[in-house]
Amino acid sequence: MNLHEYSSTDALDQALAIAVAEQLQRDIDNNAVASLAVSGGSTPKGLFAHLSNMELAWEKVIVTLVDERWVGPEHADSNEKLVRDCLLQNFAAAAQFIGLKNEHSSAEQGVAALHSVLQQLPAKFSVVVLGMGGDGHTASFFPQSPQLAAAVDMNTEYSCCAADPVTAPHERMTLTLARILATESLFLHITGAQKKQIFEAACQAGPLTEYPVRSVIDQSIVDLDVYWTHA
Repeated sequence: MNLHEYSSTDALDQALAIAVAEQLQRDIDNNAVASLAVSGGSTPKGLFAHLSNMELAWEKVIVTLVDERWVGPEHADSNEKLVRDCLLQNFAAAAQFIGLKNEHSSAEQGVAALHSVLQQLPAKFSVVVLGMGGDGHTASFFPQSPQLAAAVDMNTEYSCCAADPVTAPHERMTLTLARILATESLFLHITGAQKKQIFEAACQAGPLTEYPVRSVIDQSIVDLDVYWTHA
């Protein structure tokens, strides 16, 4: 695990955008295709703005989400809406996008269909950018979610899993831990002193149900690069 600390949010966003773009470019050069899975929330907005202005062959990049609330793409809480409004702009408008919300009435009912759609992605992502909530969740791996064990089961055959966060609104769809860790580069993007404290607590030994972000900290499949600023 590598910790990258910055003096401001903008400095972090610029540095992380460059790191993401460099990995995307490597996969474009080597494989003629690259893939990027991003998270929602307010934290990545600045990152998305910088990324959207990176001069890549975005038409060779497939963008998807780490997780999604089970709401329509025009809903204010939709991560797809956030990505379309903030990332798929400027140069990045040329990228292909695969959303996680489908026509099924519940996330549980939509798992099989979405799993099939996600097979369009390369076997390994170029980049996965995770966030972390104030309760120590990442993706839609929530402390009290009844589906947490299934989502982090490394033996699952599914690339996605329904999730009920219990402590937050909306049913969710999330990539499974196995699918998240199938990546060339894994980033955790956190801001603020409170989240740094939670992250440091999660780095100590303890149950996954206390801080589900431990699922990506306590693994040896791919290096975790943590980008943090106190701002």
